[in-house]
Amino acid sequence: MGAGTDRSKARKNGFTTVATSNLDVSLETPGGLERRLTIRVPNAEIEREVEARLQKVGRTARLKGFRPGKVPQKVVRKHFGEQVRREVLSDVIRSTYNQAIQQNQLNPAGGPQIETLSGVTKPDEDFSYRATFEVFPEVTLRDLETLEFVRPRVEITEADVDNMIEKLREQRAEWRTVERSAAKGDRVVIDFAGRIDGEPFDGSEAKEVTIVVGAGQVIEDFDRALEGLSAGETKTAKVEFPQDYSREHLRGKTAEFEITAHRVEEKVLPEVDEEFAKAFGVEEGGVEKLRAEVRANMQRELDERLKTETKTRAFDALLAANDVPTPRALVAEEIRVLQLDTMRRLGIEDPQQAPPPERFEAAARRRVAVGLLIQELIRKNGIELDRVRVQRRVDELVAPYENPQEAARIYRSSRELMAQVESSVLEDQVVEFLLEHGKVTDETKTFDEFMAG
Repeated sequence: MGAGTDRSKARKNGFTTVATSNLDVSLETPGGLERRLTIRVPNAEIEREVEARLQKVGRTARLKGFRPGKVPQKVVRKHFGEQVRREVLSDVIRSTYNQAIQQNQLNPAGGPQIETLSGVTKPDEDFSYRATFEVFPEVTLRDLETLEFVRPRVEITEADVDNMIEKLREQRAEWRTVERSAAKGDRVVIDFAGRIDGEPFDGSEAKEVTIVVGAGQVIEDFDRALEGLSAGETKTAKVEFPQDYSREHLRGKTAEFEITAHRVEEKVLPEVDEEFAKAFGVEEGGVEKLRAEVRANMQRELDERLKTETKTRAFDALLAANDVPTPRALVAEEIRVLQLDTMRRLGIEDPQQAPPPERFEAAARRRVAVGLLIQELIRKNGIELDRVRVQRRVDELVAPYENPQEAARIYRSSRELMAQVESSVLEDQVVEFLLEHGKVTDETKTFDEFMAG
């Protein structure tokens, strides 16, 4: 196939673009999303470009024994010919590749792998190379009426608020020494020494250890032995290590522990009163105001979780209903994004300590597939970004800052930050569209059931 264009040069994106005539292109489809272009450029085209650039170099070249601009072309070619030819071939690949994908109406999903075939070291040969890449898949969405998913519904009750207040009481609990034997929920301070077949083992002894009885802090047999123990008392207990114990050399072994109690303490919870409310920053309004603030915080957390869970279920349903191949280049790019995000959250700076990419492959593949489906859903249904919601989202994000106006200015002046906000808003609009057009079943759950899920 030929593409008749005039031979010309132009500066574009920081490199020289070389348009060619008599471009010969063949396209292969090895399978799936992979495409392979074999492109041949006549040697005469290459040589004309090399000669033109050498002429330009000769006008400014400085070589010992020659005045500037007076270097013979033969000498210029000897000194600069190889470098200029490499530059020309690099620009030709860039230009002709773009020309070829436009000519064949291809939509690459990533950069190509280039393999030169001929004309690199032998200037008398036509220059040819092979470009291998993947294209974006053609996405055909199924009718949204076939889309089925479950939307969680949760209401916060007074009992839920009571439970949260109890958790706050637990946070402010104090421990008081008692003169009685230990029961579940009490805290004991003990020394212990263990033996297996009469011999001590690694980690078999400790002093002044604090354990809450029945809280699952130690293995079951040891925990049971703590019940009924009084301060100053010593008890011998047989303890069998479970088969899945963390230390392999102790799995299934039976040990004999001598346990001595120093003291027994019971938990004392604070009264829910005005002082209790002040401890959580409520200076006025007492317990009633505290409960209102607790409920508001619970509602904010619940709303965020409901939104995330509904989005996940909607997109899972979209994926289940539509099979979409994922380009490897896009998956690799998404893996890198997830990897860098994890490193940032964990404070890892050394690339050698980066989590293995395999850990993120499934999540990356899902994100790419969902992204392709969302793009097609938006295109097919003419969904447009709601700019009012974008501005509202920015206002919500900057509200907690000390200077919201300045934070908003920073957000709105950052293309990257605004792109993230716009993407989030558009996703929300897509979820609402799916809720409106899909088959949605509501599932009622209690606050604790949902938040624990």
